[in-house]
Amino acid sequence: MSTTDEEFEMPNRGDDRPGLDDLDDLVTGEELDADDDLDEDDDDDYPEDATEDDIDLVIACYREDGQPVATPLELDLANDLDALIEQLRRIPGDAGAIGMVSVANEVFVLVRVRGKRVQVFCSDALAADDWPIARDVADFLEAELPDDDSDEPFPIGDADILSDAGLPDFELEAMAEDEEEDSTTLLELIAAKLGFKAQFAKALASFE
Repeated sequence: MSTTDEEFEMPNRGDDRPGLDDLDDLVTGEELDADDDLDEDDDDDYPEDATEDDIDLVIACYREDGQPVATPLELDLANDLDALIEQLRRIPGDAGAIGMVSVANEVFVLVRVRGKRVQVFCSDALAADDWPIARDVADFLEAELPDDDSDEPFPIGDADILSDAGLPDFELEAMAEDEEEDSTTLLELIAAKLGFKAQFAKALASFE
């Protein structure tokens, strides 16, 4: 049985080029440029790195075979939360490691890493405008930054970060809000509460 050309005629699907309605969904070059401008604005808004003179300490506290250990870390980690988290993750502590950072004796940051679980705490949300580590904490928490007119410091993050280690959330928050003590002294007090007093003091001496 013979077949005719008519049986193989391709259906008319019409013009499949984008119409006027479809053009509304296409991204224009101008819109791409606008997105690039927004990214550049974000970069401009990001605070400059703290210098060696700005950074008071970067110390990791952990327990190895039940014994308290405090070791100084590289100063560069005070400008990069992700890098600090990765460094803490490499430490073979019995129950993870606690990173402590103090900048300009004004703000401190705590980072606790236990396997895949990461907790962060910053003593002053306003510091996110001045120091990269504080901005990184705010970004990690997806916290809304305070208005430019705000001048009352307040902590952000997991206030219960050390509650199981002997420092309740309300006590940590009270320390963060203590404007009479500098941030280095506050971290010394926190380390003592956790049972790292002597070890922390030795690690701190390496920054002096």
